Amino acid sequence: MNNKSIKINAFLNGLRSVLNLIFPLITFPYVSRILSVNGIGIYNFSSTFVGYFVLIAGLGINTYAVREGAKYRDNSKQIATFSNQLFSINIISTILAYVLLFVTIFAFPKLNNYISCILVFSIQIFFTTIGTEWIYTIYEDYTYITIRSILFKIFSILLLFLFVKRQSDYLIYAGITVLASVGSNLLNFIHARSFISLKLTTKIDWKRHLKPILIIFSSAIAVNIYVYSDNTILGIMKDEYAVGIYSIAVKIYTIAQSLLTAILTVTIPRLAFLYGKKLIEEYNYLLHRVIDTLLILALPASTGLIMLSKPIVMLIASRKYMNSVSSLSIIAFAIIFSIFSWIFSDCVLIPAKRESLVFHCTLITAVFNVVVNIILIPFFSYNATALCTVLSELLSMILNGYFCRDIIGPVIFNSSTLKNIFDSAIGCCFIVFVCFVTNIFIINYIFKIAISVIMSILSYTLVLILLKNKVILSLILGFKYKAKM
Repeated sequence: MNNKSIKINAFLNGLRSVLNLIFPLITFPYVSRILSVNGIGIYNFSSTFVGYFVLIAGLGINTYAVREGAKYRDNSKQIATFSNQLFSINIISTILAYVLLFVTIFAFPKLNNYISCILVFSIQIFFTTIGTEWIYTIYEDYTYITIRSILFKIFSILLLFLFVKRQSDYLIYAGITVLASVGSNLLNFIHARSFISLKLTTKIDWKRHLKPILIIFSSAIAVNIYVYSDNTILGIMKDEYAVGIYSIAVKIYTIAQSLLTAILTVTIPRLAFLYGKKLIEEYNYLLHRVIDTLLILALPASTGLIMLSKPIVMLIASRKYMNSVSSLSIIAFAIIFSIFSWIFSDCVLIPAKRESLVFHCTLITAVFNVVVNIILIPFFSYNATALCTVLSELLSMILNGYFCRDIIGPVIFNSSTLKNIFDSAIGCCFIVFVCFVTNIFIINYIFKIAISVIMSILSYTLVLILLKNKVILSLILGFKYKAKM
């Protein structure tokens, strides 16, 4: 096994996540002003609609491939057979997704206003499949996909400022978004030959693969029901304006969440490998490190987002989106719950082959989310969808934690975890104070954000050092060691 450094992989995947986020950070303030609230609403509804079919094409293969493939990566013959079978299944599911997409478009005349934008976004379905990023995750190789992300993001940003000039240019923006997100996946497919020469095969062990794939897929459907149902139900029960307002809050929330999950993503194949090899002591040690690190990062991220919601909306969008501030302040709480829900499901239950429990948990959460959305949206509109997201993520975290309590019990129920919670809570009090003072004395929202973030990081770090927090002290020692090299 090529034992790549998790810290290096975390940095590379974090850099890739940052690049994926820089694109909307640079482009969205510009686009939100050009396209207006209704234009953003059409764009987001179409993206959400196609997301269902991207899910069908994916069929849960990515999660299954990482879990199982991590055990075979040291055996070239086994990994080749395994990968060719999964790639062939993925092609079949992609064809099925396109058939269902076109049937749905023709079956529902109300989609006529969105057809052009939907067709543009549908390109993602094919390119996501041939991207085969699960191969890179199995081999813990993030260097190549990070480099190509830089190139395609830069190219896409140039195209955006050159061609998106009017409110009617939302189709061009959709095309550029597709190019930025999956345009390089053809190169991924070609470069994947350095690991495995992928080819279609009719010799598929359906009995072995189909059941776990469908269980994971069912969980993914349930996840997407409550991820995408917000925009869908809001668009149906309200209007494009409500979707546009809510989408700003979700965009900002997703940016903050993705930065944190970049750390988590790179540990999943390593955790799957350790659990698959029954190296429980090493597995528990790594899981403990992941939980402690994310605990220290998630609480201040959520706190800062709540305190700076107004200037952040001003920076990312504009004053005409100020109604998003309340939604963002609400949905920021979901960061903490979603991070730990993902740890319990993808880092514990999936490696332990308890995907059926993940499905049960996700199905319950999805039904809860849809029902509460339908009840509350008529009264609170986009703020209701934000609250539903928070409650759904909390429920998901509780259920996933309960289902893996026998595994995570020794890892998280100890004095170390309690101290991290206490340290982080004290540090967050200082973040609240810093942001409160900054909000009083600084008017310009850009300076307000910059100074608040810098001072919050410094004060939070200092508090943790004074409290002798092991996580922050370990990170500092790591930086010092790297500096001496």
